[in-house]
Amino acid sequence: MEVSKIRIQDLPEEERPRERLIKNGPESLSNAELLGIVLRTGSREENVISLCSRILIEYNIKQLSLANVSRLMQVHGVGKAKAAQIAAVFELARRLETFVEEPKRKICSPKDVYTLMYPKMREQKKEKFITLYLDTKNQILKEEVVSIGSLNASIVHPREVFKSALMESSASVIMVHNHPSGDPSPSREDIMVTEKLVEGGKLLGIDILDHIIIGDGRYVSLKDEGFVK
Repeated sequence: MEVSKIRIQDLPEEERPRERLIKNGPESLSNAELLGIVLRTGSREENVISLCSRILIEYNIKQLSLANVSRLMQVHGVGKAKAAQIAAVFELARRLETFVEEPKRKICSPKDVYTLMYPKMREQKKEKFITLYLDTKNQILKEEVVSIGSLNASIVHPREVFKSALMESSASVIMVHNHPSGDPSPSREDIMVTEKLVEGGKLLGIDILDHIIIGDGRYVSLKDEGFVK
């Protein structure tokens, strides 16, 4: 069988482009192999790597990045879907060149948390527990909903809170949840969950800076109340 007709899935796993990329990084692949991962499939006449090699003979990388969908569809084996995939990849690359990351929101006080989160939580009919993951400058790396429903220790488990903290390399965490009743006074469960998470943070070396409870136009900081130490 001609090499061009050998299906990629018939190759040994260690020779497949996607598996090699995962194991060795994208820099280990040729241009045709990288493009092949984007397009995924070839045709009955040839596999995707053969198709991509042919495309790259007709167009170099620069030319390919500038080709519109209509021109790309003139290449034998490239239909509307494949042409759109190629155009999308190069448009993302162009946007990356001009990308400027927005400044991260910095948290300096419980009021900063309230100002940020109140508009998102004031209309909630159920309790929503949200975690803010911060860097060493108290800038927000990520905001994540951990649970929805009545707050208790079984729903808000430390592993759910700290999993993202470890993935984001967070220096500290602020917990936020709302009381749909409008009264932000901490319940017994609120305090128990807070103390449990503070202890978990100490074991992992991740500071729990505060737990903010948001009510109707009001908030309570459990740190100010002495429950976060």
